[in-house]
Amino acid sequence: MTTVLLTGFEPFADDQTNPSGDAVVRLAAAWTGPARLVTAILPVDFTRASAELIELVSTHRPDVVIATGLAGGRDAITPERFAVNLRDARIPDNAGYQPVDTACVPGAPLAYVSSLPIKAIAQEIAASGIPASVSLSAGSFVCNDVFFTLAHLSASTPGLRAGFIHVPWDAESAPAGASSLPQADIARALEIAVRTTLTHTSDLDIPGGHLA
Repeated sequence: MTTVLLTGFEPFADDQTNPSGDAVVRLAAAWTGPARLVTAILPVDFTRASAELIELVSTHRPDVVIATGLAGGRDAITPERFAVNLRDARIPDNAGYQPVDTACVPGAPLAYVSSLPIKAIAQEIAASGIPASVSLSAGSFVCNDVFFTLAHLSASTPGLRAGFIHVPWDAESAPAGASSLPQADIARALEIAVRTTLTHTSDLDIPGGHLA
């Protein structure tokens, strides 16, 4: 049986919730297969998140890993294209750690490209009526760190496809004035991402770039 590992994050700083983690929990409760879905909530902690992710992959031997996180300034579901080997934290993580200009994985390449069919994922989510587009960068905080860890694992693990998807705030818990989507739509988008990955062994040959 095909195994998919899907992760979200715990709340960050003083936030009471994290829409990525909440959507993962919601999808886990509604998942009907046929693939085996394993879910986990990661800490917003550079050291622990990567270590826990490596342990999850070692334990469950997934065929696909999709990590998700919050991008609070966005208004759409955004599969990420590149993971960059850079930790440059504008603010500390939940453990108080604030790395500046250090590597996610010392000695590893400068960047990896996602092995998920990100254009197909964005297209299928958008076709369902949920805003979605491909993003070039996952930033340089814990989300990117997890993405880079995944991509580094995927590069050395035959058959493993892995990547990262950012989600906006959910409407149920968004700060005043923040862009958001209903929590049900975020969970549905993640389900579409999983199912699209399982049915696409390669990505679509369509434009997905940005002018700036």
